[in-house]
Amino acid sequence: MEGDNKMIKGSTFWDSLTMKNMKNTEFNGINVLSYGDIPPSLYHSLQDTAAKYPDKVAFYDNWERSYKYSEFLQMVDNLAAYLKEKYNVTKGTHVGILLHNSIEFCVSFFAVVKLGAVAIPFPSKYREPEIEQLIHKAELSVLLYSETFEQWIENYKLTVVGLLKSENEEAGYGFRHISFEGLHCDGGVGELEDEVIIMFTSGTTSQSKGVVLCNYNVMNAVVVYNRTLGITPEDKTIIPVPIYHITGLVALLGLFVYTGGTVYLYRRYDAERILTCIRDNEITFMHGSPTVFGFMLDYKEQFPKLPSLRMLACGSSYMPKKKMREIHSWIPNTKFQIVYGMTETSSPALIFPGDAPTSIYAGAAGRPIPGIEFKFLDDKKQELGCNEVGEIWIRGNVVTKGYYRMDTELISKDHWLNTGDMGYYNEDGYVYIVDRKKDMINRGGEKIWCTDIEEELLHIPGIKDAAVVGIPDEIYGETAAAVIVTKEGITLTEEEIHKKLERRVAKFKIPTKIIFLEEIPKTAGMKVNKKYIKTMFEKGDFVC
Repeated sequence: MEGDNKMIKGSTFWDSLTMKNMKNTEFNGINVLSYGDIPPSLYHSLQDTAAKYPDKVAFYDNWERSYKYSEFLQMVDNLAAYLKEKYNVTKGTHVGILLHNSIEFCVSFFAVVKLGAVAIPFPSKYREPEIEQLIHKAELSVLLYSETFEQWIENYKLTVVGLLKSENEEAGYGFRHISFEGLHCDGGVGELEDEVIIMFTSGTTSQSKGVVLCNYNVMNAVVVYNRTLGITPEDKTIIPVPIYHITGLVALLGLFVYTGGTVYLYRRYDAERILTCIRDNEITFMHGSPTVFGFMLDYKEQFPKLPSLRMLACGSSYMPKKKMREIHSWIPNTKFQIVYGMTETSSPALIFPGDAPTSIYAGAAGRPIPGIEFKFLDDKKQELGCNEVGEIWIRGNVVTKGYYRMDTELISKDHWLNTGDMGYYNEDGYVYIVDRKKDMINRGGEKIWCTDIEEELLHIPGIKDAAVVGIPDEIYGETAAAVIVTKEGITLTEEEIHKKLERRVAKFKIPTKIIFLEEIPKTAGMKVNKKYIKTMFEKGDFVC
């Protein structure tokens, strides 16, 4: 740190190889520290990879059909030419993608990127009315969709939107009914400054924000992952999360095409099938959420060894130290690295540089990535120093320039993004996320961080999973409450849990109400659904 400047910069913490060819560059009036040797778009990176490894398998689909890089590039070029010729898709055109984890999704996305158009992936787990609202909000010109959504599309009556359906994917490539003969379009036209993705964040459709990402955001994110995690062309991965999420789209699909690795595409998340794939196909890397890894732990007795798996990356929400160490005990030779980020940061913002479970910094979310700055503000927007908890703001090469057709105070005039998270950094530049600001519990002026209490609950023998929320209280304004999943065959009472917690945490932090469940409620994106959990307590549906 220099002078009174308390912000921390990613460029401080990474070696020269990771930082190689970085320089200050201006994109759309925003000055960032960017990699200087990045391709203009993911389509250009696909061209580069296909030239290097034309006969290497890029993808295995849900039915184990393989696609080489040269084949994949030809499929992308064909669909891009068709979209340009039949639907007049050109630079800036909004193209919606309503497809499952599939080769059809991958081809569609890269075809849109080639044309310099804007890809808008829709969550295939959403309900019919939610998708309809998002389609209208996105102002689409074209929608590529799976036949599984055909009835929805008919109900929407999208008279001004061009429609292209993927059919009978189980029997073969879903766009094989299209004639591509005689069609051609030149190489990728996308440039680093161009918008490439609009991704709607989770939440109700009226509140969901369209995060606008440019090619320079995505390409910097991909290179950061490639260099910090050491991904190579020999690596093989499986996408265990929805591909339309930022993790699936950038941190796995984009990263592996850029690197020249191999990707397995499974239509639905199935922990046992994924573990079988890891074992039988010698998967080396996977990036998932705490929920993904939690379900995998349920099968550790069936899969005692996974020798090919050299690294796991974990993001999207907080991973308790106890769960990390369970994974380490199960597969001790697999490095486990935490990633912190959001859609607004094109996926990464913090990356843990080593094995998190065995580190003295276990519990930290990592260090700022190259090209990113962090600052921590108090309630008066004053910058805080080392080990002081504040609201986290970030800016840099992977951060969105803004939201689609929306003015917001979440992004300042000098391009700082308010993450909505609370945290602090230590003397060695490790950042700790203590909670979402909206999830912090204020009990009569005393602050309770939900993640702290969740950690303590997981230390109690017999508790498999837990989530803590704040609920209204007549005296204190708000108190803690918990939903708990016990291990099979274990019965615990609220009184027993209280007694165990009393030895470890201040009395005011102990949950006043507890609900025992068979599974923690999750959102469509497999994150803990704290909004829904709060409604359970409002209904009085708890065990006393």
